Amino acid sequence: MPAPSLAPRMSRFQPSPSQIATARARELEGQGRSIVKLTAGEPDFPTPRHVKQAVLDAMETNNTKYTPINGTVAMREAVCAKFARENGLTYTPDQITVGAGTKQILFNCLMASVGQGDEVIVPAPYWTSYPDIVKIAGGTPVAVACGQNQAFKMRPEQLEEAITPATKWLILSAPNNPSGATYTADELRAFAAVLARHPQVWVLTDDIYEHLIFDGREFFTIAQVAPEMYDRTITCNGVSKAYSMTGWRVGYAGGPKEMIAAMSKMQSQSTAGVSSIGQAAAVAALNGPQAFIKERTANLQYRRDILLDYLNAAKGLSCDRPEGAMYIFCSCAGAIGKRAPNGKIIETDGDFTNYLLDSVGVAVVLGEAYGLSPYFRASFVAPEEDLHKGGKLIQQACAALQ
Repeated sequence: MPAPSLAPRMSRFQPSPSQIATARARELEGQGRSIVKLTAGEPDFPTPRHVKQAVLDAMETNNTKYTPINGTVAMREAVCAKFARENGLTYTPDQITVGAGTKQILFNCLMASVGQGDEVIVPAPYWTSYPDIVKIAGGTPVAVACGQNQAFKMRPEQLEEAITPATKWLILSAPNNPSGATYTADELRAFAAVLARHPQVWVLTDDIYEHLIFDGREFFTIAQVAPEMYDRTITCNGVSKAYSMTGWRVGYAGGPKEMIAAMSKMQSQSTAGVSSIGQAAAVAALNGPQAFIKERTANLQYRRDILLDYLNAAKGLSCDRPEGAMYIFCSCAGAIGKRAPNGKIIETDGDFTNYLLDSVGVAVVLGEAYGLSPYFRASFVAPEEDLHKGGKLIQQACAALQ
């Protein structure tokens, strides 16, 4: 019996490029190849012990039933306390929603508010899911190219130029995946000054890398530094990166009650309430000790510098120093047009990343997937020995290009 025909929306988006790259690396490993994987999108630290203990306690007390769609009371109160403590943002529990990861929060928001003809501004490079979710919702993503010459950060004049009467949202993500770029308080205020002239435009922030910030920088989010944007901002975050809880799938957001209620309504017909034990774990993470995060971030900064030195010493590559997150977004413009030892011309960043994988066994992700070429994303969440090995192999591969 033939399968049912697929809905037209299935042609609007692609599977995750980083997952594709990781899958191909694993396939080659299955064939006996030794592969250095610089594709990881999650910290490699363990979930903190006190968080795991909270889950055991929750199970022992039979806290294993359905949960409210917008999150347990304890979870929403913990989120309110977090926003107040770390971001100077005051929310009440009915202004909070909890989802199965930050991705679901973003999905709920855009699905609940974006329709045919609506535009969403997405600074590039961007996390690959942003434009795809906009497309699924029926809207039009408007990419704003923010190259290495501007430290991968959007400028206020670019925002002004991108806004039209159809613009509904601006998505901001900092520290950014894949570039690691961050915004200062003044830079965010400059965006708010532009948005003051366009009251129809709301801001959706993805602050998931908030605590993974380097070199003594301070994190800011737009509703914090521009209070006039408070009523037009959905501030998203989660426990995945800071607490090494990617598999627990708990994200959250704060914002105006009406928008939060619409997001919860959307979730009511998909996953409904988030796992009870996942939320118990997240409550322990948000309310518990926080000092270990700085220690882990310092370790990531150390590993960043190892890989960065190798990449910047490779012929044809050029990398800025990431200000946060877990990735280096590296220009391979100097490799474009060169000939590989097998005779193939490197014409795109996709050609370059395939060349690295096939010739020296190093897996990275092509920059085109993040809306900007010719670049590639290399994750420094890998064992130190793999960073050294991978860096040397990339240098070897670049030196072989003619």
